[in-house]
Amino acid sequence: MSDTRHSADGSPRAALRGIRVLDLTQVMSGPFCTMVLADLGADVIKIENPEKGDQTRASWGYSVIGDDSRAFLSLNRNKRSVGLDLKDAAGLDAFFALVRTADVVIENFRPGVAARLGIDYASVRAVNPRIIYASISGFGQTGPYSQFPGYDLIAQAMTGVMSVMGEEGGAPMKSAIPIADLGAGMFCTIGILGAVIARGDEGEGQYLETSLFESALAMSVWESTEYWSTGEPPKPLGSANRMSAPYQALRTSDGYLTIGANNEKLWRLLCGALAADDLVADPRFEDNNRRLDNREELAVELERRLAGRTTDDWVDMLLAAGVPAGPIRDYRQVLAEDPHVSAREMVTSFDHPIEGLTKVLASPLKLSGTPVQVRTPPPLLGQHTDEVLDEVRALMHGPGVA
Repeated sequence: MSDTRHSADGSPRAALRGIRVLDLTQVMSGPFCTMVLADLGADVIKIENPEKGDQTRASWGYSVIGDDSRAFLSLNRNKRSVGLDLKDAAGLDAFFALVRTADVVIENFRPGVAARLGIDYASVRAVNPRIIYASISGFGQTGPYSQFPGYDLIAQAMTGVMSVMGEEGGAPMKSAIPIADLGAGMFCTIGILGAVIARGDEGEGQYLETSLFESALAMSVWESTEYWSTGEPPKPLGSANRMSAPYQALRTSDGYLTIGANNEKLWRLLCGALAADDLVADPRFEDNNRRLDNREELAVELERRLAGRTTDDWVDMLLAAGVPAGPIRDYRQVLAEDPHVSAREMVTSFDHPIEGLTKVLASPLKLSGTPVQVRTPPPLLGQHTDEVLDEVRALMHGPGVA
């Protein structure tokens, strides 16, 4: 059932229609944030150095046909690119002309750089008091680490994330998914949306900031709980869970599956499906605390029983028995073969003027009335400079403009 709302021209209305975002960010955390806003319908104007542009255009990941990398293409759809040299007086004037028409400015310079350029919150607010100004940095605008380089790897290392990844006794390992970068982008998006709502009540904008360090630390919910509960730093557990067992990957006859029997009912259902009533009676596993204490022995007992069938056979049997379970798949199986990914429309594409039809991940947000849309491909460097600046001149000289 759909309740999609439409604009006067018949196109689906966007949740953030009428919100203009000036995007001074590059690489991942900021572009991810502004892509979410753009997917929701904001007019995101990506302000780039006219000579080099976003670092990821050329220096991150693979390029296929043109100069822009697939890393850049994956994070910059639905945006317009304006080439401005912010160290030049004319470029700075053009930027502040855009500020007068904007709702949000977001930057991810190292702390202090925006002020040196004369585009910090105080300078921008003096031109537009309604502006919402967001900063993403590696470690925050203050504190002893504020000038450290803002890299996901470094943030994962310094927040403790890498200390709990991998197997106990193994080498330090980072999360393959850049959780500090993406987490900072998501938290910043939430902050911006909250500030937009608050401005509707109060009529004024505000400043907000987050960092890769704080975002990664904020996601360490179970790990911090374990430390405060036991006084000991958490250790790596592989695929296991800190709060319940069995909740991990386990070996079968032809690979691995995951099992999430994280309460007493599911534990008993699992034992029934495995014909392992003896495990229910085993004092080592009589409750969750004991199963956590004896997690490794439990895994051995479960894998001994799982060795008799294939992953697919066990997943079918366990799901039929009401036990949460799933196979471990690679990205080819997920993106090219998985019927659920297709049904949920999690792969989309755009027609790029140089790259042609390009596949990317779709937004996971499903809004019934104001659906997320991929309207335009990632922009070429400076593609919309004249278009956007002409719009600004028209707005500034239009009726009712002070």
